[in-house]
Amino acid sequence: QVQVVESGGGLVEAGGSLRLSCRVSGLSGLAFDKRPMAWIRQAPGKEREGVSCITTSDQTTYYVDSVKGRFILSQDNDKNTLYLQMNHLKPEDTAVYYCTPGCTVKSGSPSTLGLHPWGQGISVNVST
Repeated sequence: QVQVVESGGGLVEAGGSLRLSCRVSGLSGLAFDKRPMAWIRQAPGKEREGVSCITTSDQTTYYVDSVKGRFILSQDNDKNTLYLQMNHLKPEDTAVYYCTPGCTVKSGSPSTLGLHPWGQGISVNVST
């Protein structure tokens, strides 16, 4: 059974930074480094949105336009951990963030189509 330990969220002022972590254990079948992975988010009252994802075929990373240049997705395969470095945070980044297996891209932007988060999510609140 897959288990995730999610961390790194919290309250931060606009312009600040946070680094989200998602450590995965209990995988069967494909190893962590062979799986495409994604971060998605859901803001209050809004639908889930793809934030960033990485493919395994060519290690291409995709970002939604609103976070390009501010967020960086990375992974440590030795630790089975996915990260999302979030810089220059804005109030509109306030959301619950989820790590999820898979990387679905539509028109060059990460999508949530077919993605099912493993964990309960990480709350990020950006104040003005």
